[in-house]
This record gives sequence, structure tokens and C-alpha cells, in this order.
Amino acid sequence: MEYIAHIRECDKRIQTVEEHLLEVKKLAESYGEPIGLKHLAGLAGMLHDLGKYTQTFRNYILEAVMNPESPPKRGSVDHSTAGGKLLFEYFHKPWKDYQFKSLLSEIVGNAIISHHSYLQDFLSPDLESPFLNRVRDKELTEFPEAREHFFKNVMSKKDLFDYTTLAEEELKAYLSKGENSAFEIIAFLTKFIFSCLIDGDRTNTRLFEENETIDTHEKKAKLFDDYYEKLRKKLKTLQSTGHGSDKESIINHLRMSMSEQCEEFAKRPSGIYTLSIPTGGGKTLASLRYALKHARLYNNDRIIYVVPYTTIIEQNAEEIRKILKDDIHILEHHSNVIDDSMDDDEDEDEVANIRQKLKLAKDNWDSPVILTTMVQFLNTFYAISSRDIRRLHNLTNAVIIFDEVQKVPVPCVSLFNGAVNFLKKYGHSSIILCTATQPALDFVEHKLEINSDGEMIDHPDQVIKAFKRVEVVDRATDESFNNQRLAAFIVERLEEVRSVLVILNTKSVVKDLYSQLKEMKMDVPVFHLSTLMCAAHRKKILNQVRKLLKNGKKVICVSTQLIEAGVDVSFECVIRSLAGLDSIAQAAGRCNRHGEYGIRRVYVIDHEEETLDRLKEIQVGKQITRKILIDFKNDKNYHGGNVLSKKAMDRYFQEYFSAFKNNLNYFIPSLQKDMTELLFASKRASAYNQSYLHNKMEQIPLLLVNSYKTAAKNFHVIDNITTPVIVPYEEGIDVIAALNGNQSIDDLSQLLRKAQSYSINLYSYEREQLERQGQLVYYLEGQLIALKDGAYNDEFGFDLEGEGGLNLKMF
Repeated sequence: MEYIAHIRECDKRIQTVEEHLLEVKKLAESYGEPIGLKHLAGLAGMLHDLGKYTQTFRNYILEAVMNPESPPKRGSVDHSTAGGKLLFEYFHKPWKDYQFKSLLSEIVGNAIISHHSYLQDFLSPDLESPFLNRVRDKELTEFPEAREHFFKNVMSKKDLFDYTTLAEEELKAYLSKGENSAFEIIAFLTKFIFSCLIDGDRTNTRLFEENETIDTHEKKAKLFDDYYEKLRKKLKTLQSTGHGSDKESIINHLRMSMSEQCEEFAKRPSGIYTLSIPTGGGKTLASLRYALKHARLYNNDRIIYVVPYTTIIEQNAEEIRKILKDDIHILEHHSNVIDDSMDDDEDEDEVANIRQKLKLAKDNWDSPVILTTMVQFLNTFYAISSRDIRRLHNLTNAVIIFDEVQKVPVPCVSLFNGAVNFLKKYGHSSIILCTATQPALDFVEHKLEINSDGEMIDHPDQVIKAFKRVEVVDRATDESFNNQRLAAFIVERLEEVRSVLVILNTKSVVKDLYSQLKEMKMDVPVFHLSTLMCAAHRKKILNQVRKLLKNGKKVICVSTQLIEAGVDVSFECVIRSLAGLDSIAQAAGRCNRHGEYGIRRVYVIDHEEETLDRLKEIQVGKQITRKILIDFKNDKNYHGGNVLSKKAMDRYFQEYFSAFKNNLNYFIPSLQKDMTELLFASKRASAYNQSYLHNKMEQIPLLLVNSYKTAAKNFHVIDNITTPVIVPYEEGIDVIAALNGNQSIDDLSQLLRKAQSYSINLYSYEREQLERQGQLVYYLEGQLIALKDGAYNDEFGFDLEGEGGLNLKMF
């Protein structure tokens, strides 16, 4: 009898269980091998669908294909438990010489039983073990037959034991590297194996469904060689191109010098390094130069840029594309447009329906050059979605550049540090922390293991001094502004300069100031930017602003802080509402960026109409910056006489993280626990394990007691849970119109990528209100959500009040 893994939709060809298991094994091995985990990953791939070797599953999948209109109940046949059960029965023993085999069966077994949902808790808050419930307690009536079919068709029992011994040796070698908590590195290992399995399974299923072979991209090494030569040509052009003023020439010379230092630094082994280039110092070019040189020398697979906001993804991607002259291999990943944060525990249909196509869509970060956000990076390690963790293995053996790393959310600092330390020490990746304002991430309790002597630029304080293009003017410590007074202040500044950028801390105050300025009917264009706009919308506005700036026309731009982290604009005057010192420095980087105006002013104001009660990080940063400004007012030579000096910034971050020292481990209020405990605690340190022992009067028969799924369910980078929604802005209308589910998996993958630029995130209360108003439309069996045109307009973007200005008759 032929046992079936999948049936292709177009021609009803069968992929056998044997074919699928061996092909996923091969893929998973290829993902694990670069960091020495070939057999651990391969073991998960080889056993994950063992449960399909049953008559019950065979009948189930045939029924699902033959009767698509009334298929059997989704997940009614459990095929994912059997592989984990086999590992547990053969290798989980309470004997000392089986300690590593037992640990292996828990790590790999959890990945296998979870491959249609998310990693299970070994011990949950209710003192149950979902893991043991599956691998030990659940009865599978056809398990003995499935096991024998596996040994006959895929791998003999002896060969499985030999293969598992190889995996055990890898586990021992992995754990022997550890100076950190063993349970912390086991958590990252488990997530890595799970990622290899998820990607191997989905990639193989997609290739079978689309009738393709494995992707045959150009070898990355050759691609990086080509990129490097193109970059060298670009650098030669820049060297031969002079710029007008003496100040511009000095700045360009400094940029080139720092770029050359980065190239030289790339010869060092992979590590965690800092690149403290001032704003406007050419970070993108310099870091790309490092990355390409290092990737060629150390055979890295990909280069990944991680930025704080989607605003600068397109800008950086465009700059990189211009240099590398390649549109195919550079991936922009802004956000997920599918809300799959709660994957089902049930096994999937395994037939090519809408849900399955969305899961198989190519979304795994396998491009040579990737640009993504800090939210997506953290989600890859910690969020509940299997779509996110699928990408994790592609963060290993990479060069990862964190642009504007000071924007790591405070509750996530320990989690960020743990993930980055894993990628350095175990993942063979080289990490660059790239910013003009280096945060003290090695000052906190769970330190980032930055290499000693790890600064890539010589004498950064001298460079900051040489790059001085602005004077910071304190208008915050002795007075305050409301929007009426601020509007008048902006008009005054326009008598001296042609362009003014205003950056405020809250969207509501930004919107109100913009409206007041528009009502004044000045003969000056006024622009508004906020996260209420989709990325394509913001990009269009920024391009209009840049054109006016380039032509020397008068212009005002009012924005939230999204504009200050790396956006390439240069205004003659910047006004920044009081916030963290790093934000003041970043705002200053949008003023007189190339020194083209001599010295210009950045005004720091205290805005009395901003409500910061729910923005604790901004509130605390504002208080510390106020103290530093007062110290400078009392002593002009304080910290070298520069409020933006390295000394001043070091003081700021140390005080800042001290203020949040009890909130760096991602505290979960509903559980009254830090997420770090759920993920990384040993049996001895686990409060849940102590309660289990006390209540049940016996030890849980496991080496691991961590609560991976509970932690992931409670993780949100942004405090409030948000939902991605596609908006009807320009080409977003075409994207929404195409959401009919008839596409191939490849076409659907392309559509989802395009949709990222036309998406925003809604808070739960916004979504609820829009649903009551009938302003949301659900597509692809509810997996994607689109906004009707009445709730989005071309001035403010998303408009909860429903005063849309596009007037499109598409619904």
C-alpha cells in the first residue's frame, strides 16, 4: 500500500510519506549543518510526519481531496505526535548514561509534535505537561504499525539509533561551548531545530505542490563577489566627485575614512561589534562595505539589516539596490500581513486549500540581502507564530547589522541580548550595532557580549566633534509650548530659514499641529507623517518633501519620531519635543545633514499638550534628558561641552537602564513572571516546577520544565496587541482586488510581499470599532483583513473618524 503525505492539487500526483520524510530530512540537515547541528535538525525532519504511515490518515487525506466541498474535520487525525512518541519511547530513560539522549528526545520531540502549531510547554502554569500528555500519555492505536512502516521504508531501527548517536554528539558539543545558563542555550537550540523543521517541511511541500525542484539561486559566494566589485566602483566614483563647500568636503573625507576602517575591520573573526558613526556619516555604505568583505572572507550566507521603523527600509533598500544593481536578491520585509498569531494545535488538512497555501507561501528569509524591522527580528525568536520562527535558522551564519540599535524596546532588552549572544556564539553570525548613539546594552544585568576593543571607528568622540553641524538650543528647561505657541514659533523660524522639521512625541499632537498650520493658510507647503500611514504613503510624502528641499523651496514637515531614525532628509531647522537624549541626537541628524548650511539650530522644547502616561519610555527619557540639559546650562564645559557627546550619551543610557532595571526581562502581568524565567529557568529555579513538586509530591519526569508556548502567547513587542490590515491606498487597491485565493503559492507569496507596503497595524479597540462600523473586509477565509476606503485618507492615512478622502467605489 502507498502511504500518502500530500496530493498535488493540479494533477493529483501523490507524494509518498517516504519521499516527504527523506526530502525534509535533507533540507533540515542543510539548514543545521553550517552551525554543527546537521543530525539534530535532520532527526526532526525525518520523524516529523511518521504519523502519516496509517490507514486512518490515508483515508483522511483521500476524503479531503475527493470531497473538497465537505471535507473531514480539520485536524481530526493526529499525525504529528507519533514521531515525538517514538523518540520518547526509545531514548527517554531515567538512567545516567541516557541523560543526553533523554534531553535530545525532549528538544527534538517537542519540535516534532509542535510542527503544526508552536513549541509546547514542558510544564505550564496550571502544572500540566502538554509535552508529556502527547508523547507519553496519548494513545495512538496505529502507532506500532506506523513505526514498522518507517523502519521498513525510511530508515532501519539500527540506522536510526546510529543516526541518533550522531545527533547526541552534536548536542554534547553544542552544550560544551556554554558559559551562559545551559537552559538558556537549550531554549535557543530548541527554537533553532523547530525553525529548521518548519522551513524544511513547508519548503518541501511548496516545491511538491508547485512541481518545482529546490531553488537554484546563484551561489551566494559569487553573488557577494559581484556585489563587492560594484561597491568598489561606487566608492571610486564618490572619491572622484567633489562637493561644493569646505565643510562638505571635510565631511565626505571623514565618511570615506570611516568606510575604509570598516573594510579593514571586516578581516576580524565574527563577533559583536559597535559602529558609532555620527548621523549623516554614511552608515549604510560603510556597514555594507564591512558586510560584503566579511561575508566573502567567512563564507556567510546572507546580509541582514534590522531597522527600527519600516520608514527607512525602503530608503536603505533603494540605496543598496542602486549600488549593487540587483532587484531580484534584495528582500524587504516590513511586517506580516497575515494575522496567524494563534496557529491551531490541530494538524492541518495537508491539502492545497487557502490556509495551506498561506502557510506555504515563501516567507522564510532565504534571500542573500534582507532588510527588516526590530519587531520582526524579535518576533522571529519569541512570538507565537510559526511563520515567524520559520525564519530563525536563516539568521545564523549571517552578517546582521542593527541600524539604530538604541531603539530596542525596554522590556525586550534581555531577550534581545540573549538572541544576539546566541547568534554570535552558536549561530556563527557577525553582529554590528550601528548607531550614532550606542546604548549601554553591556551595562544591564543580562549583558550583551560585545567583543572587547569592539568599536570599529577610531576616536569616535573626535569624529563627533568633526561632524558638528548643529547647535542644540535648550527651550525646554525654563518654558513650555502648546501647539498655538509652537505654530507661531515655526512661522518665526521661517523668516530665517527655508525648511523646518518638527518632531513631537504623540500622533494626536502631531495631527493637531499640522491642522493648525494648514488653517493658517501660509504660502508654504505643510506635510504630515505618522504610523497611521502605510509605508507606501509615507514614502510618497517623503519624496515630495525631499524634492522641495533639494530645490531650496520653503517647506514644513510635522512628524512623529518615525522620521528621526536614519531617514535621509536635511532641514535647515529642527524642533524636537523633549524626549530621550538619543532621540534628540537622532533628530539633530535630520538637520544640516551634509554641513551645507554651516551651523544650524536644533531647538528642544517641552510640549505641554503631550500625554505621555502610557509612553513610559519616552517619559523617563524626557526626565533624564532634562537633568542633563540643566547640568549643561549650569556648566558649559560639562561632558566636553557637547550635550550630544559620547560621555553625555553614556550617562544617559546608564541612568535610563537603571530606571528600568526591574523591567528589562519582559514582565508578564497576568502571570506575575518574567518571560526570561519561563524560557530560561533551570528546574531548580522554576517556580512552576517547585509548585509541581509541592502539589504532586513527586518530580516531573523531564529534564526541561520551560513554558515555551505560554511565553510566546504573552509576547508582543508593542505593548498593545495589533492586527495587520491592508489599506486601499493607490496600488493597495489592486492588492486587495487580487485577494481571491486562486493564485499559485508563488504568486500568493509575491502578492503578500507587495501588500506589506500597503499595510498598517490596528490596536484591538480600533479593530473593534471598525468592525462595528462595517469598515473591515475579510479575505482568504479570514486570514487577511482589508480596510474600506472610508477609513483611510490621503492626508492623515488611517482615520478612525471615517472622514476618508479617497472616495473609491470599490466595495
